[in-house]
Amino acid sequence: MTQRKNSVPQSLCASVFKKEIMNVFIATIQNNIALLTPEESWHCAKVLRKKSGDNIHLIDGVGNFYEGVLQLVSEKQCTVKITSEPRKQTPRNYFLHLAIAPTKQIDRIEWLIEKSVEIGIDEISFIQCKNSERTSLKTERIHKIVESAVKQSLQARIPKINDLLPIKDFMKSVSSEQKLIAHCFETEKKNIRQFDFKNKSTCVLIGPEGDFTLEEVKLAEENNFQALSLGNKRLRTETAGLYVCNAVAVLVG
Repeated sequence: MTQRKNSVPQSLCASVFKKEIMNVFIATIQNNIALLTPEESWHCAKVLRKKSGDNIHLIDGVGNFYEGVLQLVSEKQCTVKITSEPRKQTPRNYFLHLAIAPTKQIDRIEWLIEKSVEIGIDEISFIQCKNSERTSLKTERIHKIVESAVKQSLQARIPKINDLLPIKDFMKSVSSEQKLIAHCFETEKKNIRQFDFKNKSTCVLIGPEGDFTLEEVKLAEENNFQALSLGNKRLRTETAGLYVCNAVAVLVG
């Protein structure tokens, strides 16, 4: 990773932070006291067997890293006294919202979520289309996968996860500055390199294995979505989603 010049002293990128820690915990920070979530408390006390007085590293989920000393340690609730000023994760210069139709085999979409979070994504929505093979989704498990990927990749921001919505309802709710839809119909499209993602919010729609219907594509156009080409190969749903995340990260730099 290339280091940014003239950075603020408290600014911290993952490449630097990972040299300092092995484990990081998600917590709510209030008045220099951190409260670990129930899941994090159990992992801290039961799995890692941390004790009162141990130093640990924390994130608040909104972009800040902390250091602290464990005070109360139990499987249900761990409290930490913050011992350092918050260090901010260097923000990305783009905002990416991926809206995708979940696959019938849920492990494929879970794989996509894990990898997209590691690469860099800000928001994930799930859409139900006419050709969708999955009509329900347990977002509780999705949240756990997201949090695990955030910690694994040493980030301090937890992407927003939205519940499954019919595509018509979702399209009406999108407020991104740039709205794109990737589909397989033979229409005029722009290559992903022709779009500018820097310093703006972008929402990208990825359809189910059977693709969007023509009616859904027309509806997207009515809602100001532009047609996006992901090349001349037919990609699986999760592959298309990961392609977008990786391409935007590379193009913006």
